[in-house]
Amino acid sequence: MAAALLHHHARGRVTVRSAGSAPADTINPAVIEVMSELGIDLSREFPKKLTTDAVEAADVVITMGCGDACPVFPGKRYLDWQLTDPAGKPVDEVRPIREDIDNRVRTLLTELLPEHPGDQR
Repeated sequence: MAAALLHHHARGRVTVRSAGSAPADTINPAVIEVMSELGIDLSREFPKKLTTDAVEAADVVITMGCGDACPVFPGKRYLDWQLTDPAGKPVDEVRPIREDIDNRVRTLLTELLPEHPGDQR
């Protein structure tokens, strides 16, 4: 959700990659549904394995509790977002998670591009 929301709000102004240290086989259907409510289509997306190359190429790395599984490189900005895991949760419980992530993404975007604040819904 974080990568999709950042991509959506950044509108091409930042490059976004999404990967996990232990990705699931498929994207949670409740996540697909709550993102589609915002007009964000995740139906063609799939979970990807985090690579050292992806972390090395990044300026900012956002982790969500991966601990020692995530590679660390000096000079990178790391943010560890403690979030509720949407796995197994119904849509009504995933929406507040999406909103939490959306708020964090908008804040990050204003830090990355201060002259271009995040768009408003």
